[in-house]
Amino acid sequence: MQRRHALYAALAATLAALPAASQQGKAPPTNLYIDVATHSMAGMPDMGGMMGGLGGFMARRMGGGNAGKPTYPTARHAGTTGQFLDIALHNALKPGAEAQDLIPGGLQLGKSLTLIPVEPTTPAKGDSPPGKVPDVEVKISEYWGCGESVRPGQPKVATFKIKGGDRAIDPKNPMAGMQGVGIESTGSLSKGLYAPDRDIDLKPGYVYWPNRDYGKQVPTGARLAGEHRITGDGIPASMRFAVEDDADFMPKLALRTQGGLDDAIGLDWPAVERARAYFITGVHMQMLGEHSFAMTVWSSAEAPGAGSELHAYLGGGQIDKWLKQKILLPATATGCTIPKGIFAGASTVQGQQQAMPGMLAMTAYGPERWITWPPKPADPKQPWNPEWSVRLRAKSSATAMLGVDLGGVQRMDGGNGQQPRQQQTKPTMKGLLKGLLGH
Repeated sequence: MQRRHALYAALAATLAALPAASQQGKAPPTNLYIDVATHSMAGMPDMGGMMGGLGGFMARRMGGGNAGKPTYPTARHAGTTGQFLDIALHNALKPGAEAQDLIPGGLQLGKSLTLIPVEPTTPAKGDSPPGKVPDVEVKISEYWGCGESVRPGQPKVATFKIKGGDRAIDPKNPMAGMQGVGIESTGSLSKGLYAPDRDIDLKPGYVYWPNRDYGKQVPTGARLAGEHRITGDGIPASMRFAVEDDADFMPKLALRTQGGLDDAIGLDWPAVERARAYFITGVHMQMLGEHSFAMTVWSSAEAPGAGSELHAYLGGGQIDKWLKQKILLPATATGCTIPKGIFAGASTVQGQQQAMPGMLAMTAYGPERWITWPPKPADPKQPWNPEWSVRLRAKSSATAMLGVDLGGVQRMDGGNGQQPRQQQTKPTMKGLLKGLLGH
């Protein structure tokens, strides 16, 4: 049953990732995928996509990549601040051949972007020696919905006890060496909500930008809109198209927060142009003992089970469905309140506070556009053999830290030009990284 379910999921994801033409048995041989993202961090100035995003930086460090250059993918996960652009191309006429995207001047990245194959990075081998794995206990409390008070029936609570054992490391199969390790659980959490995986990952036959040779930071204020032309060995001569304004980088999501961890925490934001819906998640971790932890998770959804997986790019049909089910906040929403005290209660171990910062993540889902050439005829009886397609996706995202002293920062304009609501000072990058990474 598990294999059958995995097969069905893979088929569904494959179909979803192809343009409508392919679902009629007429897939274009050449397909281009473009993702743009705008990311901001509440209380932080714009750093212009520094290091391609903190998430991408850490991934490259662990994978042995060049930490100084952005490398595909950079747009799908929140980073620090700035604009991010990912391009992937699959040309069945010449798989894996280098290609050029001749770009408009408004993108501020020169005259063209060079797409080449990108090999998946291999995570660096750990150096944990054989030894005893300690017993670990993790308690997870799940909340959902906007409002000042916790709703009846919440939270859902589950406790996981991981029984330690002897660890004998086998490089080919690390789990095989975990002798005597088991997991016991009590309570239950909600069944998770998931969207089909429609991302284009690193795989043979594709070429990408940014990459190890031609990666660049996208300048603040850059625009994707304008005329594009794709050239290269095997690329159809007709592959030129215009990116309209509605598929360009979205404005910043200027998330603002007010209230301490013991209070109901107010969230608000100015409406984001072209946003179709919003979604917010929060997580707070506490250390109860040397090997005992408590985690609180929350989402803005009106139903349980919505987690961080929903911060991915969502198709229009999925957005419409979850808007009706009130999983996502509507485009008209400009505020939400985290229930009072759910992130409260910093614990102390050996006289020191052991609570990590509360972390918020928010996404404003933008439009998804398809361009296919030649366009589909209005008359279904006419033959149609499309030569190429382009998928354009956009989103804007923001993160915020709760319960961290940033020198008086509680609410900032997020770079949207509005005046701060109270006097504040800007934190240093060193302080930010210390809060995020715990050292």
